[in-house]
Amino acid sequence: MNTILKILLTAVAVVILAYILPGVAVEGYVSAIIVAVVLALLRLIVKPILVILTLPVTLITFGLFLLIINAIIILMADYFVSGFAVNNIWWALLFSLLLSFLQSILFSVLKEKE
Repeated sequence: MNTILKILLTAVAVVILAYILPGVAVEGYVSAIIVAVVLALLRLIVKPILVILTLPVTLITFGLFLLIINAIIILMADYFVSGFAVNNIWWALLFSLLLSFLQSILFSVLKEKE
């Protein structure tokens, strides 16, 4: 049940950010839920592989390259979900940062309710 709530909260964050950011678009709430599911799957499967493959660069940049990995995952979600569009890597980077920020706020509210 907790996972479903997190996916729904992520979908809400995706809709909010698509409304705020001009370089990001989502067609509707169903597309936002699909984006949230795809992002969860990509973070679960692809992100660990990318982190291991780019470990030297991540160490040299003191972990800042993880921001680029997150932006790449956003662009991959853009590729897989037809109702979701991100213009370029810079919008993906900003979207990723703001999505993490919004998720931390929404998840902390969820945790307080428990």
